[in-house]
Amino acid sequence: MKKVMNISDYIKDIRKLIGTRPFILTGSTILVVNESKKLLLQHRSDTEEWGLPGGAMEPGETLEQTAARELFEETGLRAKEFKFIDVLSGKDFYSKYPNGDEVYNVISVYQAINTHGELSMADGESIDLKYFALNELPSPMDKRAELIIKKYL
Repeated sequence: MKKVMNISDYIKDIRKLIGTRPFILTGSTILVVNESKKLLLQHRSDTEEWGLPGGAMEPGETLEQTAARELFEETGLRAKEFKFIDVLSGKDFYSKYPNGDEVYNVISVYQAINTHGELSMADGESIDLKYFALNELPSPMDKRAELIIKKYL
């Protein structure tokens, strides 16, 4: 039986070949707005910036499956459905991580509809999870998240 590679293994294998040089990384980002019209943000442990939940697609996943998995892994929440909003890419979605890794993101943006569950930070990627009013967003904010919020909310 062939082992299915997860994204960590996949990226590690690519990084062994290319080092920190930029490559194209496909993933999903999720907008979670509660009944009070507040937006869920994640304070990331790697960049120490506030951003939107989301992450890289694993081999064999659809973009919507990526959104569902990342939403649960990063927040503990599940959604009854996901509304597709847009695909974003280009120089505005370039990132250089603190470890030097560079990526150009291709991001599918989804809105989580009818979320349920308890907020939890089990994956080690978060310092905090919190809902914010759009006129009271925290700082520092991930530039990709700022662009997405400005464009769609």
